[in-house]
Amino acid sequence: MKSGIIGRRKRILFLISLFVLILFFYWQNNDIVITDIKCSNKDIPISFDGFKILHVSDLHNKEFGKNQSGLMKLTKKMQPDIIVITGDLIDSNCTDIEIAMEYAAQAIKIAPIYFVTGNHEKWCGVYPELRKRLEQSGIVILDNRRCILNKGNESIALLGLSDPEFIISDIENGQSVDAVLESVSQDVAIDFKILLSHRPELIDLYAKHEIDLVFSGHAHGGQFRIPLLGGLYAPNQGFFPKYTNGVIVKEKTSMVVSRGLGNSVIPVRIFNRPELVLLTLEPLTN
Repeated sequence: MKSGIIGRRKRILFLISLFVLILFFYWQNNDIVITDIKCSNKDIPISFDGFKILHVSDLHNKEFGKNQSGLMKLTKKMQPDIIVITGDLIDSNCTDIEIAMEYAAQAIKIAPIYFVTGNHEKWCGVYPELRKRLEQSGIVILDNRRCILNKGNESIALLGLSDPEFIISDIENGQSVDAVLESVSQDVAIDFKILLSHRPELIDLYAKHEIDLVFSGHAHGGQFRIPLLGGLYAPNQGFFPKYTNGVIVKEKTSMVVSRGLGNSVIPVRIFNRPELVLLTLEPLTN
């Protein structure tokens, strides 16, 4: 009799623990964190004081509510001046162009969007179709290109680098990532340069070309974040990676690494909730 009561209590405790664990994992993978960052730099033009950039990365076909309602609600709330998407909008393991387009097609009505590819755009096999759909929606594909953002009589340069998977596969032209970035960044007669590039592990290259501000993703925040230690693993960085979130400074280059929104090969996040980054430009005046 007594052993039967103890057995029932254990089962009840197990079910309660399981329920709490399910809630925890749901919260960790669906509740979006907004990270506010201020970028102060003497080369930011006065006209761009308070200019807000929303950084979106690594959506991987993840849905936040019906028709991305949760993601859209936050985007509208932040009222960005531009939105930058640094790759892996789609996922090569469960490719769905419609889901990839749900957010982009709506967000373009809030602010101009600038996009560069990630490795999953290369791997998915349908990127030409996705690119066509993005461009039809009015999104600027900035792969290995640059554009100028004007405000008043002042300007900043916005550069884009396609994912290395696209560059190194171009055997015929023998391109290297270094050479492509040089061609994109050279002869830019503007003091403040922003680069969109999926890969944070290339920070030495960004610093070499004296990029002022870089937006990157790819690392998924290290997937599982260990208190006091940081991320556990990131692609192309391995275990205990250096570049998984926040702002990393090297020489004159500041790199903002988004923890991203979705998952891919590893289907869950732990102590690493999905993230949107809202960066505000702030000129330094003497």
